[in-house]
Amino acid sequence: MYGAILGDMIGSPYEFDRGAKTKNFRMFNDAIEFTDDSVMTIAVAEALMDAGEDAAGREEALIHSMKKWGHKYPDAGYGGRFYGWLFGPSSKPYKSYGNGSAMRVSSAGWLFGTIEETRTAARDSAKVTHNHPEGIKGAESVASAIFLARTGKSKTEIKEYITSEFGYDLTRTCDEIRPGYHHVETCMETVPEAITAFLEGENFEDVIRTAVSLGGDCDTLTCIAGSIAEAYYGVPEEMISECRKRLPSDMLEILDRFERYKIKRKERV
Repeated sequence: MYGAILGDMIGSPYEFDRGAKTKNFRMFNDAIEFTDDSVMTIAVAEALMDAGEDAAGREEALIHSMKKWGHKYPDAGYGGRFYGWLFGPSSKPYKSYGNGSAMRVSSAGWLFGTIEETRTAARDSAKVTHNHPEGIKGAESVASAIFLARTGKSKTEIKEYITSEFGYDLTRTCDEIRPGYHHVETCMETVPEAITAFLEGENFEDVIRTAVSLGGDCDTLTCIAGSIAEAYYGVPEEMISECRKRLPSDMLEILDRFERYKIKRKERV
C-alpha cells in the first residue's frame, strides 16, 4: 500500500489543477500530506484482513472500517456524497461512479491468490458505496492491474488484460492526455489516465512524476498509478521512510499488519 499512499501524499499539493504539469518538482516538499485516499486505503485493507476468507462478512467489515476511519479523520478531504455516507445514518450505497472506489482498492490486489478472488474482493470494496457499474469497474481494473503486476506479468500483458476485460482506452500517450486534462473525479476519466502513467513510467519514482505531470485530480490519479507501480517495481526504501514519517501511529499499525499478512499468505500458497 505504500505506493498508493505515497501517490496520494505527493500528488496532494497539485490537486484541483494547481500544478504546472511538469515532472520536475520537489518530491517531498513541505506541502505534501495524506488525504482521504490514504485514510480509505487503510480502512479497506483493515476490513479485508479482518474478514479474511469470510466473503459473506466482507460487506459488514468494510462499512464498519470505513466509517470508523472516516470518523477518526473527518477532515481528510472527502467528497460531499461520501462524507454524507460516512456521517449520516444510512449505510446504503448511492450509485457513485467517482474515483474513490479505485483509489482505496490497492490491498485487494495483494491479499488474494487468484485474479478471480481479487476481482470479487475489489467489487465488494466498491459496491458498499460506489455500486454504479463504472464505480465497480474502476476498482476491479485497478486491483486486477496490481495482481497482474505482482505476479510477474509484463506491461503489455497488463495493458491487454485491462483493455479486453474493462474496455478502457489506453491508446493515448501521456503527452496526448496532458494538455487538455483537468480536475475530474470520475472513474472513467481518472483510471485510464492513471494506468497510462504507470505504463509509461520507467521506474517507481518516474511513474509518480508522470502521474503528477498530468494534473487533474492529482492525489487520486497518482495514488492509483503508484499502487500499480509498487506491485511492478517495488518502492525505494528511502521513499518508504519518507512515507512512514508522515503517517500517524494508528495508520502505521495497519500498514505493518498488512505487510505481515502478505508474508503469511504467501507462505501458505
